[in-house]
Amino acid sequence: MPLFPSTSSINTALTAPSSKKTENFWIRAPAESKGGIKLYSTDYYLACTLGGILACGPTHSAVTPLDLVKCRRQVNPTLYSGNFQAWRSIIATEGFGGIWTGLGATLVGYSFQGAGKYGFYELFKKQYADLVGEETAHNYRTSLYLAASASGEVIADVLLCPWEAIKVRTQTTIPPFATNVLDGYRKITATEGVAGLYKGLTPLWARQVPYTMVKFASFERTVEAIYDMLPKEKHEYSMLTQTGVSFLGGYIAGVFCAVVSHPADVMVSKINAEKQPGESVGAAVGRIYGKIGFSGLWNGLPVRIVMIGTLTGLQWLLYDSFKAAVGLPTTGGKK
Repeated sequence: MPLFPSTSSINTALTAPSSKKTENFWIRAPAESKGGIKLYSTDYYLACTLGGILACGPTHSAVTPLDLVKCRRQVNPTLYSGNFQAWRSIIATEGFGGIWTGLGATLVGYSFQGAGKYGFYELFKKQYADLVGEETAHNYRTSLYLAASASGEVIADVLLCPWEAIKVRTQTTIPPFATNVLDGYRKITATEGVAGLYKGLTPLWARQVPYTMVKFASFERTVEAIYDMLPKEKHEYSMLTQTGVSFLGGYIAGVFCAVVSHPADVMVSKINAEKQPGESVGAAVGRIYGKIGFSGLWNGLPVRIVMIGTLTGLQWLLYDSFKAAVGLPTTGGKK
């Protein structure tokens, strides 16, 4: 049977010489979790996929008010002077429900994306580790995390893109472009066809793929470092402590994610809001960059750091809590 480094034990050989194999570093494919799910089986990947949905859909939805202000300020930096002033203004003109503009598309889109992001990450991580072999996978585990997360995110973004287009178009137009996600879908496809839902796919990849690579690789290595600093082995801690480590590692990873992906995030918002009919993505990027300049690519960064840090921490907390609930090991650190 092929061997694969489990996310719960991927780094137990961190201090061992690279020329030696460490038994605890690997979990064999036929092994079962405490909940009876065979590791790396179809049920295992389905559980990870469901965990991704639960991790991403609700968390992105919960920060819709922050996301709304961020997107509007990216498109028009002079629109609001700050978050609280923005929320007061929106509530005054659009009602309390106005700060939740784009909620439906956010919930649908990021549930799809979470399914692909986490499910395919786990799948590609195993496949790539089997491909290169045990010792190489251990010695170059950071590269393994980067490759697996990038591959998973490419697929996840295809699932996300239509709903992200509806969300951004709805959030960045005043009054909102659509009253709900289905209304937005009908309006875009009626005027631009299905292709209109995917015009932001390339910049979405440019934003999300580096973001996810940093998110997963920095999380795995951060959690590894946290457990290395703690006095006991990972398995000696309660699940509450382990999921707390997941939250902390996720929040730290989220800060890095926000900075790396922010310029592309600004451009995605601008393209979905301002791309002209018949204009290529490259031409739109050049025109928009010519207008906002390099500094304009960083509009809204402080808000996004808070939002993405919180999001990423909560996502890893929910994902690992779900894994623990079904008997699977939590992600990262020593066995």
